[in-house]
Amino acid sequence: MRSRLLAARTLLTAEDVRQAAGALADEALRLPELAAAGTVAAYVSVGREPGTRDLIEALRARGIRVLLPVLLPDNDLDWAVHEGADRLVRARFGLLEPAGPRLGPDAVLEADAVLLPGLAVDGRGMRLGRGGGSYDRVLARLARAGADPALVVLLYAHEVVARVPEEPHDHPVRAVVTPEGVRRFAAP
Repeated sequence: MRSRLLAARTLLTAEDVRQAAGALADEALRLPELAAAGTVAAYVSVGREPGTRDLIEALRARGIRVLLPVLLPDNDLDWAVHEGADRLVRARFGLLEPAGPRLGPDAVLEADAVLLPGLAVDGRGMRLGRGGGSYDRVLARLARAGADPALVVLLYAHEVVARVPEEPHDHPVRAVVTPEGVRRFAAP
């Protein structure tokens, strides 16, 4: 399933990705969970991922503290405050990360909402990630701490599917945002 979804993304043009990013930001900014947030943990999209740059800049412009991930050698995530596009640096795997001080992996516990990357989500709100486990660790950290931020995955419309494979450690998301709109899921 991951291979098929990644292959579909390769068919998107740069213009497709740019247009989708603007629409995705517009839809996400309407979410009450983001409007009311003091801190949002997000990520910088790369390649043909659903674009997040417009969204994170808009959140920052609204005075919302945006935390961005820093990939650690063991694939866990540290976090740093987003200080603007000019303060992003190239990192492993072609990722862009904030250049500022590292806050530690537990900084995500301060987030009122967590924007998650993914490849698909199903009708139950179960998310299929890329398989590296970084965000599984983040979600486990949140669960262990009893933190309950709004979990929102950002996808293209065709990536909302009937069913994704599920493992015992997987956590459902509260909503999926696509360029076409928002779909909410019942609380588990």
